[in-house]
Amino acid sequence: MTDPNTVAAPLAGLTPLLAADRAVIDASAGTGAAVAVPDAARALFVATLARTSARLPIVVAVPRGDDAQRLAHDIGLLLGPAAVEVFPAWETLPFERVSPALDTMGRRQRVMWRLRTGGDQLPEVVVAPVRALVQRLGPHVEEVEPVVLARGAHLDRDELVAALVAMGYRREYQVEARGEVAVRGSIVDVYPTTADHPVRVDLWGDEVERLSHFSVADQRSTDDITAAWVFPARELLPTAEVRERAAALLREQPWGSEQWERLAQGATFDGMESWLPWLSPAEHLLTDLVPQSGLVLLCEPRRLRDRAQELLDEEANLAAALAPTWGAADSVDLPRLSLSFERLLAHTPGGWSPVLTTPDVPETAQLAATAFDPVVGDTAGLADRLRRLRTEGFRVLLCADGSGSAERIAQVLADEGLTVDVHASIGARAPLLDQSGVHIVVAPLDRGVVLPAHRLALVAEADLTGRRRVHRKPRGARKGADFYEGLAAGDHVVHRQHGIGRYDGMVSRTMFGLERDYLMVAFRGEERIYVPTEQIGIIRKYTGGETPKLSKMGGADWEKARAKVRKAVRDIAAELVILYRRRLATPGHAFAIDSPWQHEIEEA
Repeated sequence: MTDPNTVAAPLAGLTPLLAADRAVIDASAGTGAAVAVPDAARALFVATLARTSARLPIVVAVPRGDDAQRLAHDIGLLLGPAAVEVFPAWETLPFERVSPALDTMGRRQRVMWRLRTGGDQLPEVVVAPVRALVQRLGPHVEEVEPVVLARGAHLDRDELVAALVAMGYRREYQVEARGEVAVRGSIVDVYPTTADHPVRVDLWGDEVERLSHFSVADQRSTDDITAAWVFPARELLPTAEVRERAAALLREQPWGSEQWERLAQGATFDGMESWLPWLSPAEHLLTDLVPQSGLVLLCEPRRLRDRAQELLDEEANLAAALAPTWGAADSVDLPRLSLSFERLLAHTPGGWSPVLTTPDVPETAQLAATAFDPVVGDTAGLADRLRRLRTEGFRVLLCADGSGSAERIAQVLADEGLTVDVHASIGARAPLLDQSGVHIVVAPLDRGVVLPAHRLALVAEADLTGRRRVHRKPRGARKGADFYEGLAAGDHVVHRQHGIGRYDGMVSRTMFGLERDYLMVAFRGEERIYVPTEQIGIIRKYTGGETPKLSKMGGADWEKARAKVRKAVRDIAAELVILYRRRLATPGHAFAIDSPWQHEIEEA
């Protein structure tokens, strides 16, 4: 499921160190007994629990999405990236009529599929913010299946494309972004929602002769792969049951007839996921899919409960404000996307345990650990501190973000009289931990921790520089450069749906009882729209050179312009094919091999 070239687990040798700790034993029981684990040691604790306990998978609930990304990143360094999944929440507000990001929906469905499938596909750890855990799942969760592409497999091209379209993929002339599929003769291009690169399927008859990634920029194949998993592009698909439910809503709640009719006809459209609560009457949560052998860890339960209640209050306020605008009667009880915190563990087959930051009672099992205090700029103080830890018998691992920074840290410490070794990982070098010493390992850890009872100290590079890494999944291929930092009022921008507009600045507005920041964009006729800051990806700064004419919202000029550009792209592609053919037929020139001087310059 992951890139085989990725380093498996550079810190895997650390997991056995906590195996005999009483806190791990208590938490693995899953009987509701609390365990106190400081935030800095939480990744090591969860990874150790996954490797020493019979409880799998472990679902870790955290208060917010950024907490989930950081924790999952550090656990991946200990267990390997294939063993850890993040179950993300939708970025959209309830009833917002905007679809979540395609990669978000794809990753969510991949997690559900792995939990349901089990076996080799079962993840060891799933980390999720509470917003994702209390969100109602869509219909047919148990039926989610990816399309598996494998080199040498036999498949029908038209059936493959039809299956992808049924999964919510858009058929385009050429693939440029996630959720798109294109066909050119015996070649099928698809950009899976969970992949970092698009996939090219080269068929010979009905056999997959070649499977490869390709570049969106020039549409040329890059590296060959053996298999690819393509997950649906939408969480809500117009299945027979969904269409039947939408047809019933046409009679029961005519105020939403415009949406119900489109869904009843089997159409897919942007924002259709906002109607999921009406179309999925079952209250289904991710924790319901955790097998009996699994374990749910509730990190900071009080914060989780408060955050879940905030989501319920926010959704109730939105529903009260929006119901009159839809024509729904005040007495209509709108179904909710989020369920209560009490519902979270009501039907989970697995066990559960709360994880606190500090003990709430003296009997609470505790993992003694502290964060490594940041040392920024004081290299002499850092060297003295590391010497002191070594003298006290600590095994100290300086975790560098890359090999270059590892060598730089080693040189800085050498200048202070402290010589250390650099290692690519400790997965195969566990003997490094048998005795005290200071070592550098290439592992981009988010934050360091000191475990006095285990005589272990982990130091993240961010503890030395003060710069924290941002852990964010790539959003797929970018069709152009981002210019948000240089965007100024009066600049022309291109809106994905409405065309060319004028950016008139940032404003704060209170809508439905919530204050949010918006980008104000004006179009022809001084028509304006307000783009929420979290949806900034739907606009780009205009880079055409000359001053353009503003588009009219809802007009046909923007679609005509896009059609003209598509035709020009096809013409250029045809010219490039002719050019490449001529180049292939033209004799080349073989240059001499590089001289020793050339190698010396390159190495310097």
